[in-house]
Amino acid sequence: MKFFGKLKKRKDDLPKAETKRKEKPKKERKPIEEMTGFERFFYKYLHNGTAMCLLLAFSLNLIIETLARQTAFGGILYLAESPLVFLYNMLIIFATLAVALLFKRRAFMYFLISALWLALGITNGIILSNRMTPFTTKDLTVLEDGLSIVTNYMSTFEIVLMIIGAVLLLAIVVLTFIFAPKKKDPIRYKRVIAGVLIVMMATYGATQLAIKVGVVHTFFGNLAYAYRDYGVPYCFINTWLNTGINMPNDYSKERMLSIFEPGELSEDGTADITFEDDGKKHPNIIFLQLESFIDPQLVTTIKYSEDPIPNYRNLMKNYSSGYLTVPSVGAGTANTEFEVMSGMSVKFFGPGEYPYKSILREKTCESAAYDLKSIGYSTHAIHNHRGVFYNRNEVFANLGYDDFTSVEYMNGTVKTPKNWAKDAVLTGVIMDALDSTENEDYIYTVSVQGHGKYPTEEILENPAIKVTSAPTEALKWQYEYYANQVYEMDKFVKDLTDELQHYPEKVVLVMYGDHLPALEMTEEEMGNKNLFQTEYVIWSNFKMDKEDKDLYTYEITADVLNRIGIHNGVMTKFHQNHGDSITYKADLKALEYDMLYGKQFIFGGKSPFERVKMRMGINPISINEVVQIGKKFYLKGENFTEYSKISLDGKILKTIFLGPNILGLLEEVEPEDVTRMKVSQVEKNKEILSTTE
Repeated sequence: MKFFGKLKKRKDDLPKAETKRKEKPKKERKPIEEMTGFERFFYKYLHNGTAMCLLLAFSLNLIIETLARQTAFGGILYLAESPLVFLYNMLIIFATLAVALLFKRRAFMYFLISALWLALGITNGIILSNRMTPFTTKDLTVLEDGLSIVTNYMSTFEIVLMIIGAVLLLAIVVLTFIFAPKKKDPIRYKRVIAGVLIVMMATYGATQLAIKVGVVHTFFGNLAYAYRDYGVPYCFINTWLNTGINMPNDYSKERMLSIFEPGELSEDGTADITFEDDGKKHPNIIFLQLESFIDPQLVTTIKYSEDPIPNYRNLMKNYSSGYLTVPSVGAGTANTEFEVMSGMSVKFFGPGEYPYKSILREKTCESAAYDLKSIGYSTHAIHNHRGVFYNRNEVFANLGYDDFTSVEYMNGTVKTPKNWAKDAVLTGVIMDALDSTENEDYIYTVSVQGHGKYPTEEILENPAIKVTSAPTEALKWQYEYYANQVYEMDKFVKDLTDELQHYPEKVVLVMYGDHLPALEMTEEEMGNKNLFQTEYVIWSNFKMDKEDKDLYTYEITADVLNRIGIHNGVMTKFHQNHGDSITYKADLKALEYDMLYGKQFIFGGKSPFERVKMRMGINPISINEVVQIGKKFYLKGENFTEYSKISLDGKILKTIFLGPNILGLLEEVEPEDVTRMKVSQVEKNKEILSTTE
């Protein structure tokens, strides 16, 4: 202790300057006249924050647009063809990069912001290689759904590469944060903040000017075309900031009630929804939405060995049919079904928005199901895919469905080579729905067999339909795979109509494709010169007049109901009676806003639609008895599927599916616990959809 005390004293006696470690003299910067050309360029421009941001913004925008166009020189051609749009999007990126000037770790912030923009470009490029709809912020809300089907689109090798890439990117971000140089000179915050604010204001002003002069637009009638014409950065941000339905300028109670004529609604001018059986006999109504179903022969650049859809073509010839304008291309199944069910148009929502993922999770919405329930119909939804996809297991209860049968409640499903359930299983499920009640049934069925990704190599052995001519080898195999899925869907349509033809009650069956497949095609290559049209058929097992016309998806339900003499419901009355009005589109938007976001003037201030206590599955799952054989337990019951799992106090136990009437328990339980065992339907991501009583 004395030694340390002496040492401290001696140190304290030394002059202060001598106790400090000698500092290295600062390296003097070369005079500019002594620098090489590259050094002079770096210090004059790259060392300048504004110049660096401009250079990065230009490079990033070029890369993003090149990836979006799926061609090596797509970004350069875009710059040459649309220089003003390119510069505007470059300004958007520049504004985000300018934030880096506020930090001493400027190099790291440049890298981080650039990495985010590159991630946007790469993600959009990958998505566009699998579908025709570009990447939007709404895709982040369906991220879980997307991850659940990623194996249907990408190989294991590609998924591993993506994971490795993500890990490497994260590692680079961390290393850049640790090793990237800090700015040594002090930051003049007042000056820099003022500069950043000026950039932000300039970007806002440029946006307003660009919209005013028509360089860009705020409404995207075609999301894919909007990204192509207005640039990825602007459109992506628009899908983030522009959500829901904007309130009409003239929104008021008087405005809403003036849409209808006296006598169309109740005496006080509002909707009169009583939810009482009208006592009349109506036909059963089935809507069948066919995944990615179109007439393959409409694509003029592809030739086939024979007609892929002979049965559907025959139905179009003999029953009411026409083109159906749908809201999306290559994807967006949920938005097509929303328009058909509700009579509403998604064009008034934010670009790329899915109401299933936003407002319909919060509140009920008038739909054909609610309107038909009000006159005595039972309502059923069917989909041979996961029940939680697009939140259907939640949303359908807000659309008025009594029950929802997803793939987890189906037996006998067969998969395509790309792992989608084939549609043949739906015939039995639809017939079960018809037989499940004594009264009329409204059944909305969504198929999945025609879903992409379509392989670019040969994977089908002895296909029924062969492509005899195609522009490229890859397209040949893609269209051949697609045509054979459509061919099987066409056979399913025949089997279903054959079953319904002999059904003892009247049935109307409405069939249509939800959107074009995610295949390479242009308007010029389409026989109808339109990428937003599929074809519908209104079939029936009783005499109906053939009336061919082209319709929008939000019109078709009201049109069908009009043909069979049903007119109740606000949207039904609106479409049936006001389709020729010069204010039709403006009135439609006003009604949608009032019902979903406004004060519900049309309902007298309160929606009459209450959330339905929806059950999962048409046929109830039940346990009849528990059998013990040795130390093993087996549950006997009804309507088990491969998704049925034995559960105990909410815990899922290891289970083997031995058939629709028996499940085996693969783990030990105490004998006294057996009476508390139940059966739960568990989807592939381990979410429990329902549990027996």
